[in-house]
Amino acid sequence: MDSVLRVQARIGQRALLLTTAALPLTGWAVHAAALHKQLAATRKDPLTGLLRRDAYTARARRLLSRHGDDTAVVLIDQDHFKAVNDDFGHPAGDAVLAATAARLTAWAGPRAAVGRLGGDEFAVVLVLPAVCVEQRLAQLVRMLHTPVVLEDGRTVDVAASVGAATPAAVGSRDLSLLQRAADAALYDGKHSGRAALATAAHTTVPSINGRRAGRPGTAVWGRAA
Repeated sequence: MDSVLRVQARIGQRALLLTTAALPLTGWAVHAAALHKQLAATRKDPLTGLLRRDAYTARARRLLSRHGDDTAVVLIDQDHFKAVNDDFGHPAGDAVLAATAARLTAWAGPRAAVGRLGGDEFAVVLVLPAVCVEQRLAQLVRMLHTPVVLEDGRTVDVAASVGAATPAAVGSRDLSLLQRAADAALYDGKHSGRAALATAAHTTVPSINGRRAGRPGTAVWGRAA
């Protein structure tokens, strides 16, 4: 009987040691999970859930490196956004931004880099073969011109200007250069209700913070507003 008790005591001591040793590991696992959530939160914009600029840039460059000419860089600028805030209020403006983000995510797919660059400006880098560019950009324009219904039932008419650049058309896989070209093309087609595709000439358009009208003759795809 004594031997049985001694065995049980030894088992109890070992179990206590194992439990005690496991506690720091469990605590670290919880801490690591919390850190992971915090890191994920810093990578994403809290309003739209899209990637912030740094996270977007890193993912966009990976896509360009892996898929090369079968990619497209697309910049989106909300049209008349100030009027939405003025006429409907800032909560309505936030709802429009969130709706735009959801539409961009649905359009681009889960493997794309979709980011909010700031304010009402967005960027997408996705795998998009040249034969599909025209059709997909026209589809995006239609999605971005669909009215947004607010929680109180009011409807907001929305629109966005879209500029796109591809490595094949621009002659470079450099993200900064592609975004510059896409931005210049966007301003060529500003308020036209159509997506504008950049050419190599758009990489040399003078700009101030990336914002200045591009050169004429840009191809535009979509439908007029």
